[in-house]
Amino acid sequence: MTTQTFDPTRYKETTRQQWQNAAEAWHRWGPVLKEWLGRATEAMLNLAQAGPGSRVLDVAAGAGEPAVTIAKRVGPTGYVLATDISSNILEYAKAAARTAGVSNLETRVMDGENLDLPDAGFDIVTSRVGLIYFPNQQRALSEMRRVLKPGGRVAAIVYTTPERNQFFSVPVSIIRRKAQLPPPLPGQPGPFSLGGPGVLEEAYRRAGFRNIHTQVVDAPLGLPSAAQCVQFERESFGALHQMLSGLSQGEQEAVWQEIEGELKQFEGPQGFRGPCELIVGVGVA
Repeated sequence: MTTQTFDPTRYKETTRQQWQNAAEAWHRWGPVLKEWLGRATEAMLNLAQAGPGSRVLDVAAGAGEPAVTIAKRVGPTGYVLATDISSNILEYAKAAARTAGVSNLETRVMDGENLDLPDAGFDIVTSRVGLIYFPNQQRALSEMRRVLKPGGRVAAIVYTTPERNQFFSVPVSIIRRKAQLPPPLPGQPGPFSLGGPGVLEEAYRRAGFRNIHTQVVDAPLGLPSAAQCVQFERESFGALHQMLSGLSQGEQEAVWQEIEGELKQFEGPQGFRGPCELIVGVGVA
């Protein structure tokens, strides 16, 4: 019997390609993302003490948020470098910066586990629901600490546990069952990899951060209907497509229909409110 092992190199390349493909959709759903994650983003920037003149590195920046919001907050005397492994998604980040009229934001394709940056160049490093997907989270945190000035802050947003994030865990569990996928391997990255009690804090401590503080933020995903949530996840969450890749087109459609049926439990008079709970964590270098 062959023992299955996690291949971080293959995983990283697959992840990069997923975001290359999902870049346009992530951009298109930007207003939903900003509304959904806005409160947690504000908490992250407050804990990081981001203000006028701050130099900020945004890792796994996506299509321009929260980098554009950060650029406005730090003002013309500040600076934001938005990095991601996907060149396609950073093209949308560039366009978002132009549209917003911010000139203190740059983008650069970069692996968050191997930051091609000098030591001690930033006041703050941020990562909004990005750190959870790094194959070697400790290496990523160590790199973040290296590029921070003494006393600088790392600030990340992660999901808590599956039962508190059913907007995502329901689709994942259905797909895993229908595609007959094994459970995640030990140490494998994923949406809930840093969400258990004390897990994010311990990861920070192991990377050498101190004065660690975390805050839980309730962040339900609001959309008109469960069908809209399914559309959002089908278009924007490339990892779900990867999980479904072993099924036929017809089988995949049946899975999405089952997911929509299960998510309807979160519909009400005000539309769909998918349960989501986030942790905002900050540590000092």
